[in-house]
Amino acid sequence: MQIQLPETVHHIIEIIQAAGYEAYAVGGCIRDSILGKKPNDWDITTSAKPEEVKKLFKRTIDTGIQHGTVTVVIEKESFEVTTYRIDGKYEDSRHPKEVTFTSDLAEDLRRRDFTINAIAYNEKDGLIDLFGGIRDMEEGIIRCVGDARERFGEDALRMMRAVRFSAQLGYRIEEKTREAIKELAPTLQKISAERIQTELVKLLVSDHPDYLRIAYETGITAYILPEFDLCMKTKQNNPHHCYDVGEHILHTLSYVDADKILRLGMLFHDIGKPQTLTVDEEGITHNHGHALVGEEMTEKILRRLKFSNEIIDKVKRLVRYHDRDIEPVTKNVRHAISQIGEDIFALLFSVKYADIMAQSGYLREEKLQNLKEVKVIYDQILEKGDCLSLKDLAVSGNDLIAMGMKPGKEIGETLHKLLQVVLDDPGYNQKDYLLSLLPLKG
Repeated sequence: MQIQLPETVHHIIEIIQAAGYEAYAVGGCIRDSILGKKPNDWDITTSAKPEEVKKLFKRTIDTGIQHGTVTVVIEKESFEVTTYRIDGKYEDSRHPKEVTFTSDLAEDLRRRDFTINAIAYNEKDGLIDLFGGIRDMEEGIIRCVGDARERFGEDALRMMRAVRFSAQLGYRIEEKTREAIKELAPTLQKISAERIQTELVKLLVSDHPDYLRIAYETGITAYILPEFDLCMKTKQNNPHHCYDVGEHILHTLSYVDADKILRLGMLFHDIGKPQTLTVDEEGITHNHGHALVGEEMTEKILRRLKFSNEIIDKVKRLVRYHDRDIEPVTKNVRHAISQIGEDIFALLFSVKYADIMAQSGYLREEKLQNLKEVKVIYDQILEKGDCLSLKDLAVSGNDLIAMGMKPGKEIGETLHKLLQVVLDDPGYNQKDYLLSLLPLKG
């Protein structure tokens, strides 16, 4: 199999080889190339020691020299070049205490996580696949290199990576690898929230976000997202639903685009249902107030996982308003946009559509028709450029101060009341008219 190496990568490998050392492109870039995908980056492994690599190139950066990695910079492009190594004992489920450099490529490939990531290539020797990675790609399997318990014991995050690669590629996890995850899932508690977050997002924006189910089945979510486990155990006996809460959530994920905010919104939109579950005299389940409870839970979870304030704000608002009924009346839609936020209101159509499609067929057509009518009105409002927030209001705080109003809480309250007038009828958004209404009562 011929792989088209980027010219710069080929150049780096040739320079190292010309100096008498071995060098190969390795890992994910080779996996993606075999699968016909464009690699995000190219990693190079070599028998040359870091100091020897540094002598061969004009510009290098010591990015991880203690672990054998030197970044080679050529024409503003950066490439990691890492010496063949054997990892020592892992004491923190992430980093080896020490590494030993080796001249044996096989030893270097043996330390890697999965067979599909343990393939090397250069144009002189072709593909070096010592652990059956190509075969596993052909069969659609995620399998650890060597003993799965050892690989996961070295870096617990590899368990999440197994599920993530499964979701990205649509592969199944080999049985021994899966069993090792079940056994060692508790060690994920040693992994930083930032690293957990990165893998969770990659899984969610993959082609198979519902493979989060595998993370549940193998015990991963019990340690990174226990709130989701409760959802998987919460029944829904209600005409509007055909799945338990957790399965409903998993089904919604595939109905929205692979966007981080949307997928997180769907993951958490019903997260408050277990806490608000009630059962009436007829055995019908209800979850009144679950959106508000879910909003609070979402903020706590996302902060625990170290998401940015911007993401937290947008996702928790999608959760709060995901089931808000919006009557397809222009005035009502304007008020809804203003309250929910212009920045996320368009996303709410995707959230509501996914929620409906993952429910039972009960009243589905009516729900979809309502959503369609609201969308038509929303588009018309945007086209007309109606005032929807204080920034577009014809009156400002300075205008009120000029009229004698003292700076403070009263100004904000007055502007808000004036905005409600304009949301009812955008034609009222005229400075003289709005000021003529003062003082407002109520």
